[in-house]
Amino acid sequence: MPLNDDQNSDSDSSRLSESTASSSDSEYSRQSFNSDSSSKPSSPASSPPKMVTFDELMAAARNLSNLTLAHEIAVNANFCIKHEDHPQNSLAGTVKQIVHKAFWDHLESELNEDPPEYEHAIKLFEEIKEILLSFLAPGANRIQNQICEVLDTDLIRQQAEHNAVDIHGLANYIINTMGKLCAPIRDNDIKQLKATENIVELLRQIFHVLDLMKMDVANYTIQSLRPYLRRNLVDYERTKFQEILEETPSALDLTTEWIKESIEDELSSISNESSSSPGADHSSKSSISPTLVLNNGYLKLLQWDYHKTIPETLITDEVRLQELREKLNQLKIIACVCLITNNMVGAAIVNMPDFANQLKRISVPLLEGMSKKTFDLKEALNAIGVQICIKVNESLTERDLPTLNAEMQSNLMGQIASIVEENNPVSSLIDKRIQLFMKSLLALPSFQKCMPALPGGLSVIQPEMELVGSQFASIVEFNKQVYGPFYANILKKLLFPEAAIGKAGIEVPSN
Repeated sequence: MPLNDDQNSDSDSSRLSESTASSSDSEYSRQSFNSDSSSKPSSPASSPPKMVTFDELMAAARNLSNLTLAHEIAVNANFCIKHEDHPQNSLAGTVKQIVHKAFWDHLESELNEDPPEYEHAIKLFEEIKEILLSFLAPGANRIQNQICEVLDTDLIRQQAEHNAVDIHGLANYIINTMGKLCAPIRDNDIKQLKATENIVELLRQIFHVLDLMKMDVANYTIQSLRPYLRRNLVDYERTKFQEILEETPSALDLTTEWIKESIEDELSSISNESSSSPGADHSSKSSISPTLVLNNGYLKLLQWDYHKTIPETLITDEVRLQELREKLNQLKIIACVCLITNNMVGAAIVNMPDFANQLKRISVPLLEGMSKKTFDLKEALNAIGVQICIKVNESLTERDLPTLNAEMQSNLMGQIASIVEENNPVSSLIDKRIQLFMKSLLALPSFQKCMPALPGGLSVIQPEMELVGSQFASIVEFNKQVYGPFYANILKKLLFPEAAIGKAGIEVPSN
């Protein structure tokens, strides 16, 4: 992963450098969009329409892969490479097992010949030598020379011609060297290698442990890179995306459409509020806040259909945004259940200490896996309704109050089950209040650490809402820092087309 690409030239650096304060309202003020910013070094360069070759397309794909990986390493402290085998009953697992068995069986038959045939074994030793050398730090000359001397394949071939290869001695040297180079977590694996007597099985296990050691080295490298990436991620991501944009001029098409839809939504909202005619669209457009447009666009991601492609500038956070959307859906259901129960039962139970948390503890386990295709929300809500009726009656009995009769229980369970229905009034109300909270959170200045007031009906999920809100605001703030200049150009063209054309002359960027 080329981490120094963003330092290729002074001109690239100056052209793409941007203050981390680019996400503030001032940058997106209408004055900045009406002004001529084409000469600003922070403005991303645009490319005229051009044919994209296959090599350019592959280069853009590599840049996107590097950008995504760098972003994941920097923002996800738990990111690491894991060793995963194909399931044994899968096609890939079966094919791998058959091919590997055939290879090791062939090697065993060669070594059992009289005299033994060592050519395939020598090739394995050559591969092992290269892997061991790749683990060495610069300047480890003594062990490097030793590895090259002991695993000298030319010498081993000469020994093979005279049937004088000490294959067990070579394997023992390899194991001892691996023991010196491996992480402590692999010590048990090294002990198991030393206890293996069959030479073919030993070689097979050596390669398995070497694969684990390569994974360890990769994860150590990731940990070492993380502080650097966190310090330089904004400039790195912006530079990489600019390279993608130059190689693939259409790389902002989905982002442009996403912002355009947000503008149309805002125009529709203004029109509804003022009851103005369609002829007032142009004047309304000039009064729209670019920051509000962007924030509303980000909010739409919390209800996004992730079966369709996300805007290009948000690909690196797609998984995190999808997880937040799923968590909010679960929290919405919990809030709906609590609100319905409170309205049905009344103050006698509602004012009991910890009653709302008891309802939450009932709901959460039954809503686990809500995002899976096989999850039956209707069935889960029916189960929640039954459990809540039991809990309510227990609480009423403890307070010597009359319990819910069969009709009231049926009514309560029916209202809970109806949450899943489209346009359910309780669900719509809670959804609007969640959106209001998130919108208020994005409207806060980035330096303000306190949370906005939580709308009514959400107090039962307050800790979870504040956690999800802070995670979402963090994603949005960083995204604005990286892609703010790109958004500025798009918003200028969409909100102030006459100004953009007047400044750019006849050379209007296609992207």
